[in-house]
Amino acid sequence: QLQLVESGGGLVQPGGSLRLSCAASGFTLDYQAIGWFRQAPGKEREGVSCINNSGSSTKYADSVKGRFTISRDNAKNTVYLQMSSLTPEDTAVYYCAAAGHYYCSGYVLSEYVSWGQGTQVTIAS
Repeated sequence: QLQLVESGGGLVQPGGSLRLSCAASGFTLDYQAIGWFRQAPGKEREGVSCINNSGSSTKYADSVKGRFTISRDNAKNTVYLQMSSLTPEDTAVYYCAAAGHYYCSGYVLSEYVSWGQGTQVTIAS
């Protein structure tokens, strides 16, 4: 069974850090770009970051540039999102998704073929 599972979410104070993980089972991530998305209550799902299959190319939304870092360990079949300098505006459910191709083209939802169930990130004091 093909599955993506996110972990690492939680409650953090403003200015804090979290590292999210996205682990794949039932298939290898070696040939797929991976994207991180988030959805806040009442808002549309938005792309946060993506990484190509080898990890040599990454993209970030302007809102997280300089604060978030995406990386991957294909040997562990896992992609990470290191988040720092978190603000309440980062509060959302975070999802990882596997694209139907190896390159990172952006955040068009229809280009992502497998999705995780999401992990809640809450930034509050």
